[in-house]
Formats: sequence, structure tokens, C-alpha cells
Amino acid sequence: MPHTFDPDVTSAVLRHMNGDHTDDNLLIARAFAEPSDAAITASIMTGFDGEAGVWDVTRGDAVSELRVPWPGGPIDDRPAVRREIVALYDAACARLGVEPRPHA
Repeated sequence: MPHTFDPDVTSAVLRHMNGDHTDDNLLIARAFAEPSDAAITASIMTGFDGEAGVWDVTRGDAVSELRVPWPGGPIDDRPAVRREIVALYDAACARLGVEPRPHA
């Protein structure tokens, strides 16, 4: 059973990702969705647990769920969520041939 995060943690992470990192959400979806393509027009992070992040991905009129495992394996604390989302972003950039921006 994957680790479940406190609702306050989940809410804060989702608010941050969907408010400040909409381009990153789209990049992650385009890199990890099957099929991987530029036809994806929107991606919203809808949740996460100790094993993966979850996004709703839009192609045309269709929305599907994308679950992407954390690159470093299972996690169980808030700092690891940030670390793994950054790792997903970096992996998405590598897959798509995009230069990643520096991380603060």
C-alpha cells in the first residue's frame, strides 16, 4: 500500500504545481503519456502518493489520467515530493530534448 500524504500537504503541493508550474505539468505529460506527443494541450496535477504523481491530461476533447512513478522509488515525506517532482521535470526535459531551467 503506497504512503498517503496528509490532505494539507497534498493541497499545498497541488496548489503550487497548478498555480506556479503549469508549463512543467504539460512538459511532464508530453514526456510520459502514451503515446507521447505534442497533441496534449493541457495537464493538471490531481494527486500523488508515495509511489507516483497523478495528472489529468487533455488531448482534444478527451481527458485521461496519467500516473507517473517517482524516479527515485517510493517516498514518504514532503521534502521527497519536491525532490521527485523536480526529478520528473528533469527526466521530461531529457526525453523531449528541452534544456531544463536551473532549480532554486
